[in-house]
Amino acid sequence: MSTVKACLQKKSGQLFSLTSSDSVTQALELMRSNRIRSVMVIDDGALVGMVSQGDCAIKVLLPGLDPSQTLLSAIMTRNPTTVSINDTMQHCMEIMSARNFRHLPVISQSKVVGMVSIGDTVKDIISQQGDHIKHLETFIKGHGVA
Repeated sequence: MSTVKACLQKKSGQLFSLTSSDSVTQALELMRSNRIRSVMVIDDGALVGMVSQGDCAIKVLLPGLDPSQTLLSAIMTRNPTTVSINDTMQHCMEIMSARNFRHLPVISQSKVVGMVSIGDTVKDIISQQGDHIKHLETFIKGHGVA
């Protein structure tokens, strides 16, 4: 299984974040314009929370709050679970499955360096399976009965 570091190297490297004093509207606009489903909340260089589309819908829109007046600090998931660049994608999948997460911020030397999504873990599994299939095909072709 590959590492989080290998996964991040395949991505653009762009971090999508806002501050806790930004509005839910700003978060939704950032998500829409970048086709992402969550943003990290970073204050003074430190990860303080996460906000997803679901958070915006359930905590703001359903109760009828004004998203332009609601701050991310009011709805964010504080102290989010993180992973390191040395963790495996399998480990990420286990966390996401057990805790119903779709995104995990990646921390290296106390700094946010990226985000791993459930889609990233699925792509990694598919890639691993493809490699395994190629290995088996080589084995069968190389050791077939004449």
